[in-house]
Amino acid sequence: MIVLGSTVLLTLAIGWATDRLLRKADERNSETPLWGLLRRGRIPYQLVLCAAMLRGSYDQAKLLERHHVGIGQGLTLVLIGSAAWLVIRIASAIVESSYSRYARVHRDAARVRRVRTQVELIMRVVSAIVIVVASASMLLTFPAMRAAGASLLASAGLLGIVAGVAAQSTLANMFAGLQIAFGDMVRIGDTVVVDGEWGTVEEITLTFLTVRTWDERRITMPVSYFTSNPFENWSRGTPQMTGIVYWHLDHSAPIEAMREKLRDILRQCPAWDGRAYSLQVTDTTPSTIQVRALVTAKDADDIWTVRVAVREQMIGWLSTEHPYALPRVNTSEAVLPPSRVPSPDGATLRRAYEFPRTGRG
Repeated sequence: MIVLGSTVLLTLAIGWATDRLLRKADERNSETPLWGLLRRGRIPYQLVLCAAMLRGSYDQAKLLERHHVGIGQGLTLVLIGSAAWLVIRIASAIVESSYSRYARVHRDAARVRRVRTQVELIMRVVSAIVIVVASASMLLTFPAMRAAGASLLASAGLLGIVAGVAAQSTLANMFAGLQIAFGDMVRIGDTVVVDGEWGTVEEITLTFLTVRTWDERRITMPVSYFTSNPFENWSRGTPQMTGIVYWHLDHSAPIEAMREKLRDILRQCPAWDGRAYSLQVTDTTPSTIQVRALVTAKDADDIWTVRVAVREQMIGWLSTEHPYALPRVNTSEAVLPPSRVPSPDGATLRRAYEFPRTGRG
């Protein structure tokens, strides 16, 4: 019992001292979050210390000798599991610290999003590998599993083929996820249009991708979709965008006055980046004309703001200052069928009539 109690106290003391050292290192090196992130691993660190010391001193303590094998096996499993947990926490701290330093130095948002996507996928791969290795190590600690290992290795080729066929779609998504991460096709934070839905890429894993739409919905789809189907990526390259606003107006609409009004609206709109604007008549029909305005903005969010502001304010201005420019419907009185009136001599005469004039209302 003295050995057991001393082991627990020694573990707590070493854990406390290590945490104090990491805290002081974090205060001295405020430019990097590495030391602060490493403090997240203090629990698995203490588990590793405690399990290792208990496993090493258990044979000399001679406690519960009837259950010697079971307790030793349990301590070994705890040691392997906590060591895997600690490795994942350390790897996560190193990766997050590297990404934070990179994001702080580089101002290019596209490059930062690309590195963030790659970092998250790399971390998922590392975690999966560590978990698989730890699980295999735990299984190999059992004598029965060692004996079964030889027979399993003999049929490894056949099992690999069967597993590959059965998990074909899963493997395809995993390779597609790696292709997206290192091929720079789509990144976390990119604005995309998928199946007519506009949204922002929120999460990318090895098997699926989540898009958050403008109305706060989440669309989840396999990552293989992005490697086999076309989609719009508005954040690819430069985020600058050109937006279009259409109006259907009467033929008498004041086009020159509308150009001046468009310029005034854009000058008062903070979302307009000042690069370019234009207003032109792009189509005509027997009853209306189609007027198109082109405006620019620095990204997809601002282009939406500019478009709705221009559309709303232009319609309000036309309704107030130039109501005749709004589209109207041509109407006319109904034409009655010609009536047949009998003549005095018994013959029938067709009464002539005139089509009424077409009015506009």
